[in-house]
Amino acid sequence: MDKKIFLCSICNINSGTCNEDCKFCSQSVRYKADIERFKQKPIEEIQKEAVSARDAGALGFCLVTADKGLNEKTLKFVCDVAKAVIEVAPELRLIACNGTATLEQLLVLKESGVKAYNHNLETSESFYPQICTTHPWSERYETCQNVNKAGMFLITGGIFGLGESSEDRISMLESINALNPASVPINFYHHNEALELQPNPLNVDEALELVKLTKKMIPNAQRIMVAGGRELMFGDRQAEIFTNGANSIVIGNYLTTAGREMDKDLEMLKSLNLKVAEKV
Repeated sequence: MDKKIFLCSICNINSGTCNEDCKFCSQSVRYKADIERFKQKPIEEIQKEAVSARDAGALGFCLVTADKGLNEKTLKFVCDVAKAVIEVAPELRLIACNGTATLEQLLVLKESGVKAYNHNLETSESFYPQICTTHPWSERYETCQNVNKAGMFLITGGIFGLGESSEDRISMLESINALNPASVPINFYHHNEALELQPNPLNVDEALELVKLTKKMIPNAQRIMVAGGRELMFGDRQAEIFTNGANSIVIGNYLTTAGREMDKDLEMLKSLNLKVAEKV
């Protein structure tokens, strides 16, 4: 394989404070999951994480907050963080993931140096009420449209293994494709005992087929990223995601779950003769 793999790192800058009822999310205060919760991570700590991610080969650095959407206070914090990260690691493409956002809010983020915005559809429009009742799927779709209007890179994907049907998966991928995203993160539900959902029913072969299906149904995306749940879902078969269409992964930890050590992912890529992308 001669393709290059785009590495992205996630930085949880505000954790476990969300009042929404998304049944797949341990950051909702409703489910009282045993996770670390904090309002604002110190900017100096975020800068250190950014430098560490860059040194490991990451090109993308995503600033994530745990709320339904942006408000004035959160918007200011994300902008302050973005400017601070640019000071120490200007090579990184800054991504924001802060929930629903208006066009005006996105333009403010863009002005602060944020290049891309991540807002996942999560699942199909018809299945969405089964996993979230506090806000509609249409708000998610509208935010993605706003990202395109703002002239930012759109990152949008979803989660497999929530109890959705095959038809729901196809519907979600069709909706994602209609938004013409630059990058599509696909996640595999990572069960937490505090959550109401049943454990992920997918096996490895089924999950690999879903990676392949995503690539097939969203052919114009620059990147198909396997993100949350990769280690748990694929185990010692993680390398197979690349032969099934993925060309991007998250390195390091996720929002509330630990990822694999960065060195191990880099060793895996080297063993496959896959090079790490050095520019966007």
